[in-house]
Amino acid sequence: MKKVNILVSFLLIIGFQACNTSNQKDQVLNQIEEMRKEVAPDKRVAIWDLQFENGTLRGETDQIEALEQILETWESAGIEIKDEVTRLPSTELGDKTRALVTISVANIRSQPKHSAELATQALLGTPVRVLKKDDSWYLVQTPDGYLSWVDQAGIQLMSEDELANWFIQSKVVFTPLSGHIWQDQSQSMMVSDLVAGNILAVKEVQSKWLEVQLPDGRNGWVQASEVMPWEQWIASRETSPKNLVSTAKSMMGIPYLWGGTSIKGVDCSGFTKTIFYLNGKVIPRDASQQVNEGLEVDTDKNWDNLEVGDLLFFGEKATEEKKERVVHVGMWIGNNEFIHSRGRVRISSFDPNSPNYDEYELNRYLRTKRIINQQSDGVISVSELLTSK
Repeated sequence: MKKVNILVSFLLIIGFQACNTSNQKDQVLNQIEEMRKEVAPDKRVAIWDLQFENGTLRGETDQIEALEQILETWESAGIEIKDEVTRLPSTELGDKTRALVTISVANIRSQPKHSAELATQALLGTPVRVLKKDDSWYLVQTPDGYLSWVDQAGIQLMSEDELANWFIQSKVVFTPLSGHIWQDQSQSMMVSDLVAGNILAVKEVQSKWLEVQLPDGRNGWVQASEVMPWEQWIASRETSPKNLVSTAKSMMGIPYLWGGTSIKGVDCSGFTKTIFYLNGKVIPRDASQQVNEGLEVDTDKNWDNLEVGDLLFFGEKATEEKKERVVHVGMWIGNNEFIHSRGRVRISSFDPNSPNYDEYELNRYLRTKRIINQQSDGVISVSELLTSK
C-alpha cells in the first residue's frame, strides 16, 4: 500500500488543535478527504469510502494502514470517534482472500450483476485479490490494481497457502490467439476454450500432448506445440518495437468491445494493454491511467520525436475551466501510422495522402508517452504475476 505522506499526518494533528469546537464534524470530514487524496485518489484502484455522522465513522476501505493512522491521530488529539468501518478484505471471506481466473477470459464488471458495464477482463490463470462478496459476485483486484466485480463461475477462491501451492506447480502458457482444452486426445469434446496468455498447470507430458489442469481442478489435454513452459515463455518475452508491432498486427480486425482486454474483443486501452502483456509487461488498464506512465516524448505533433511502440493519447485539451481529458490510445508503428482499436483494430495515418488518413484522431491528439525501456511505477513485469505478494 502507498505510504501515507508525512505532511498529511502533520496536517491531521494541526487540524485537530481546534477540534473542540462546533466545527468538529467539518474538520473530521476534511481530514478524511485529505487522506483520500493521499492514499486513494483513483477509486478504480483503491477504496476509501468513509462517512462521518454523529461521532461515528462508517463505510469501508482497503487502505487499512491509512485508516489506523487517522484513527490514532484523532485519539491522540482527544477526539472520541466510534469506529464502525469495514476493513477489506471482508471477514466474511475467511481465509479465501485470493483467487485464480479459471475460464479463458473472465468478464469483470462495474457492479455485481451481468447487466452491468464491462469494466475489464482477466485471463485464465491470473491471480487476483478478493475483497468482498455480494451474493454470487466477488469484488476483486487484478494485478494492474483494477477493482471490479466477477461472477463466482469465473474464479476459483483460494487461501494464501493454496495459491502459493499453485504457484510452485509446473505451468505452461497457451501461445496461439485461440484454441481449446480437450477432454481427451480424440478432440471430440471440449473442456474449455483458450486464448493467448492463458496459464495452465501441467499434470502429464507426452510426446505431442500435455495433460493440464485448470485452477478449479478440471483436467484436459492440449497439444504440446500450442503451449510453452512458463519459465521459457517469460524468458522469451521482450517488449521490443518489433514484437509489439507483430502482436498488434496479428489482432487486426478484432472487434471493439468496451471493457475488453483479450482477443475476444478489445477497447482502445485494452488493446494496448494486451499487446504489452503478451510481450512481457503489465500496464495500467485505462487510457487515462496509461498516460501517467513512461516518458513524455511529444505534445506538438512532431512525429519525428516518436519511436515504434510509443503510445499516443487522444481526447480533449485542458482549458481554464476543465482539466485535460484522455479518452483514447493507440500505438505508433512508424511511417506516420499508428494502430488502435476504434470499431475494430485498425491502422490509421496522419499523412493526408494516405488512404488510412485519420483526421478525427489527428484533431484530438494530446501527447505521446514512451513505456519501452522506461522505469515506471505503474508498469510491472508479467513474471511478477506468479508471486505470492
